[in-house]
Amino acid sequence: MVYNPQFARLGEILVHEAYVTEDQVKEALLKQGNFGLKLGETLIKLGYLTENELLSALHQQLGYDVVQDKELMDIDIDIVSLIPEPYALENRVLALREEGDGIVIAMADPENLNVLDSLKKLLGKRIKPVLIGDTSLHDAIEKYYKSIRTTSQVEDAVGGFEFVAVDEDENEITISAVAEDVDAPVVKLINLIINEAIKAGATDIHIEPLTKISRIRYRVDGALREVMTPPIGMHASLISLVKVMSKLNIAERRLPQDGHISLKTSMKSVDVRVSITPTVLGEKVVMRLLDKGEFGFKLTTLGFEKEDMEIFKKIIRRPYGIIIVSGPTGSGKSTTLHAALKEIQNIESNIITVEDPVEYRLEGVTQIETKEQIGLTFGSALRSVLRQDPDIVLIGEIRDEETADIAIKFSLTGHLVFTTLHANDAPSTITRMIDIGIKPYLVGSSLSLVMAQRLVRKICKYCVKDYIPTEQELQDIGLTPEEASKINFKIGAGCVHCDNTGYSGREGIFELLTINPEIRKIIYEGGNQDLIRDAALKNNMRSLHDAAIIKMKNGITTIKEVIKMTVVE
Repeated sequence: MVYNPQFARLGEILVHEAYVTEDQVKEALLKQGNFGLKLGETLIKLGYLTENELLSALHQQLGYDVVQDKELMDIDIDIVSLIPEPYALENRVLALREEGDGIVIAMADPENLNVLDSLKKLLGKRIKPVLIGDTSLHDAIEKYYKSIRTTSQVEDAVGGFEFVAVDEDENEITISAVAEDVDAPVVKLINLIINEAIKAGATDIHIEPLTKISRIRYRVDGALREVMTPPIGMHASLISLVKVMSKLNIAERRLPQDGHISLKTSMKSVDVRVSITPTVLGEKVVMRLLDKGEFGFKLTTLGFEKEDMEIFKKIIRRPYGIIIVSGPTGSGKSTTLHAALKEIQNIESNIITVEDPVEYRLEGVTQIETKEQIGLTFGSALRSVLRQDPDIVLIGEIRDEETADIAIKFSLTGHLVFTTLHANDAPSTITRMIDIGIKPYLVGSSLSLVMAQRLVRKICKYCVKDYIPTEQELQDIGLTPEEASKINFKIGAGCVHCDNTGYSGREGIFELLTINPEIRKIIYEGGNQDLIRDAALKNNMRSLHDAAIIKMKNGITTIKEVIKMTVVE
């Protein structure tokens, strides 16, 4: 009998295409009743089948076209809004486009006659169903209906706002009923800005004045995204409300100000660090979002290569010494150090941290937040910590000679010290310590490990595709055409899952410099950066660039990220 997929059962098609085995189909048939799912969905849940494989099989069986990711990138909002959001979610449908006298509807189950009939009545047009996977459908619904909601809310806020000309020379800005009336347009808008930022997983919110608009941007996965552009007439009121919320001087518009806001939303509790600075067009606000919930990272999830992980775990279990993690702001230093504390935490150790601010909460760890306005500086806090009988101390950042000197004294008196420092790489971290004012012999005696790190963006798993780099790109990362020919380069094409960026999430790259006798001798002699680097590389130190290359070779990140985040030595 000739095989014809149009007359075959789904299980037969899946086996015929070698997507699954007959035993796996039998297992799924036995378990699908327990899950309350169809056969294909059950196989996906069991990990035997991918969503794309199921769609391919359904296409063969039913004949419906399958929605491509590129079709989901730029759908007309007016078309999407033809179907109410609750209906779209309940029935797993999304309006894509008009086509002749009908409308194309993406459906997870195009064979559902009840839904087809109700859609025809709802839209008053002929329905052309096309197949879509549940994941793509869910992400597309979230993206477009969120955009509809946000646009509606911004328009509502703007529509209820009374624009008043503000004299830049005035010392006061009055916002009518902002503090008292929760329905005030500006209050609605700032609530929307913060809530949407939390939903997007943003680390920072930028509110900046341009000539005609106030531009709102979120930093997600290390990159800024524009999300809203309310009229410039609202900008002064937005800034003033942020000042009120963070207890800053509403009348001061000539000098920078820093403050913070503690927020509790329906999703989580968030500590917001506020920085306001004057520009030629008005004041700009940057808000740093810090999750006050339980710390959820582990060392194994940060991106360490196996060899580096073994070295790091071994050194953080030493009884004394200083471990420094260096890198620019936002490179994941605090995350790494808190994951290290979580790894070595036990009932026998007294762990104390001094931070500004406390970014992560660790159960069972004594955490102190500095408050310079009342005299609780790093120096004063650390001097009190010494009397608290600590075993392990985390110093949020070495900022000056005083802090560095205290860290050195801690380590030389039998304590394990974790800290951070702003530096470009591991060797320059050592010379930076000496430049701060610490004697070379003290630096060499106290240091156990210096680790530089960065975060590279990961390729979106839903739109990953092959990529052929240019000659210039190969030169920029120091690869010959021969070396490049052995690498399967990848890139994210951009899809609804990653907001068309091609990236989703970030992973660390690390440069571990362990302090051996040879490097210690160089430090004692003044700490020549180049000599330290040469000695470390001879000792099998993997540079940040080499670590990024490994991520690229493994298909985790792109050649563009390697160029952006590292330098060829």
